[in-house]
Amino acid sequence: MTGELNEALLDAVRAGSRRWQDAFNAGNAAGCAACYEETAVMNAKPFGAFSGRADIEAFWTKIIGDGYSDVTYIEPEIRVVDDRSAILSAKWEMNKAFGVITNELWVLQDDGNALLREDDFEVLG
Repeated sequence: MTGELNEALLDAVRAGSRRWQDAFNAGNAAGCAACYEETAVMNAKPFGAFSGRADIEAFWTKIIGDGYSDVTYIEPEIRVVDDRSAILSAKWEMNKAFGVITNELWVLQDDGNALLREDDFEVLG
């Protein structure tokens, strides 16, 4: 894999992650859901598993409706898997909770944007 492909992928993942965080912090559940592939899977401990963009949007709508906001990623790390995908992991905190992201699998789409295919995170407190 060339360095240029690697950088383009990393830039797309960083931009996708920023779009998701900005949407969440704006209270925009549809914007959060738009950062996922149509058939994405999200495992949110202790809440459960969610499959597909509509199911994921419903989850974020509830969380935002319950007053959660101001998410910040702490010490994010991105590991390139191949020329089209990378995994982001981080600690996170927000106004009413904190936890860890163990696996955000971002996949480069044909339009050059990265979308989430898998999202595994845990609320620790």
